Amino acid sequence: MTGLEKMKSQILDEARNAAGEKLKAAQAEADRILAEAKAEAEKCKSSYSQKSERAVASYKERVASSNDLQRRTRLLAAKQELIADVLDRAYRSVESMKKDEYFNMLLKMLEKYAEPQEGEIFFSPADLTKLPEGFAGKVEETAKKKGGSLKISKKGRNIENGFILAYGGIEENCTLRAMFDAKRDELSDKVHRILFS
Repeated sequence: MTGLEKMKSQILDEARNAAGEKLKAAQAEADRILAEAKAEAEKCKSSYSQKSERAVASYKERVASSNDLQRRTRLLAAKQELIADVLDRAYRSVESMKKDEYFNMLLKMLEKYAEPQEGEIFFSPADLTKLPEGFAGKVEETAKKKGGSLKISKKGRNIENGFILAYGGIEENCTLRAMFDAKRDELSDKVHRILFS
């Protein structure tokens, strides 16, 4: 081999070695970049997986909470309907009392609501026709115990039952419906305790 060929061969060998080194370095860099990309992809996959699991768990909690709220709402509505039915039946049973019981109850109500002044008591036209014998005297006696006086009006009022007290232009509605409505919350609480405690 001539000197020129040797030089040529040596330059080619060095070029091949340099190219091989560059290829190895490029392959190593490509492997490193690929490994980093895989690690980043795994990290993203894990992060998205955790986010997805949290989102699914949160959704399940919201669905369970919504179902529980709907169940409690329906239960409350059923309880309120039952309580209203019991109060309605109680009202109807008071409304359909026997004559003596009914007017004795009215006297007890009068004891509570009579004022120590002069006034007038109004009944429904139907109750005016059913007033028991001596009832006017009992009304006056009850009013006197409270330091006042009451006379029964001959004019009936447009009410179903109970009575209306009038003192100097101020009226107290003592109808059964007004009494039930005024005590509705208290009665509802009592019925609730009886039925659901």
